[in-house]
Amino acid sequence: MALWQGESNRKSTGGRLVSAQGKRKFEIGREKQFTKIGEQSLKQYRGRGGSVKVGMLSAEYANVVDKKTNTVKKVKILTVKTNPADPNYVQRNIMNKGATISTEIGDAIVTSRPGQDGAINAVLLE
Repeated sequence: MALWQGESNRKSTGGRLVSAQGKRKFEIGREKQFTKIGEQSLKQYRGRGGSVKVGMLSAEYANVVDKKTNTVKKVKILTVKTNPADPNYVQRNIMNKGATISTEIGDAIVTSRPGQDGAINAVLLE
């Protein structure tokens, strides 16, 4: 079933709102695609106007910034340590923005949106 991102049929007071139009194709959302740990896999999505958005389905490496030396390194991801979006994501090794990942050079926080950007960028924790 498609996700619909249109107007609600209820007012802010809870009363019923009679819409002047029905559902439209441009109001359809897409199903969630979670980024997991594994061999890199990307998926392209068509956006409105023909634009292309690249979503990451699985990733093996992350671009990690070390603020002390001001350098970026491509390092292997070991596990997901914490994820404030959902505690269940830690058990399933799902990464999204704000997740703390364990890498070869230490723990890092994901700063990009892998499902939207097609890459995992992170900042090394002290």
